[in-house]
Amino acid sequence: MAHLPVKIAPSILAADFTRLGEHISEAIVGGADWLHVDVMDGRFVPNISFGVMIPQAIRPLADAANVPLDVHLMIEEPDRYLTQFAGAGAARLTVHAEATRHLHRTVQAIKELGVKAGVALNPATSLTAVEEILPDVDLVLVMTVNPGFGGQQYIPQSTDKVRRLRQLLTQRRSNAWLQVDGGISAKNAAEVAVAGATSLVAGSAVFGGEKPVAENIAEIKNHVRTAFSI
Repeated sequence: MAHLPVKIAPSILAADFTRLGEHISEAIVGGADWLHVDVMDGRFVPNISFGVMIPQAIRPLADAANVPLDVHLMIEEPDRYLTQFAGAGAARLTVHAEATRHLHRTVQAIKELGVKAGVALNPATSLTAVEEILPDVDLVLVMTVNPGFGGQQYIPQSTDKVRRLRQLLTQRRSNAWLQVDGGISAKNAAEVAVAGATSLVAGSAVFGGEKPVAENIAEIKNHVRTAFSI
């Protein structure tokens, strides 16, 4: 079977935390490429999720399967916690352009920890906020819902933003991942991938509903395969 041009990153925020290890194992066996870890502080976003203990706890499962932890810091002053999350096993650390005053310095600090660096943009934030940092980042994350809560509906205008970012990355000859997070499901995964996304974060669409986790991941991947005629 041909290689899928998109990585699927289930967001563990939507998992059942009474059986988190089981849910993560199901996702890994079901074909999860990365595990997405949403960290919220109740300040940058109107919700609190968890701290460094969760990536520490799930790291053995991820490491055993060679599935990287993709940590998304939705927090104010992320520089204060970079070392902790890198030590907890993050393969990628993504910070928000809106949450750090000196973005270039923060990106360099992440890289000095031996971790891939990502920058995220809220729905209302222009692509110009990351234009100057593109040569230095490994990932750009486009939020397609307002961050803070899972289960929200995808903002339709986001597809055009993804398309414009793909053009920008191509112009800059950047190999950075273009990640999309928010309201991603089998219904829109193909649309977003065709627009240029190379990493799809899905929470409720993977861990919610009546179907098994593996079946949900397979459904998302199959829609993308069909769109690319793979």
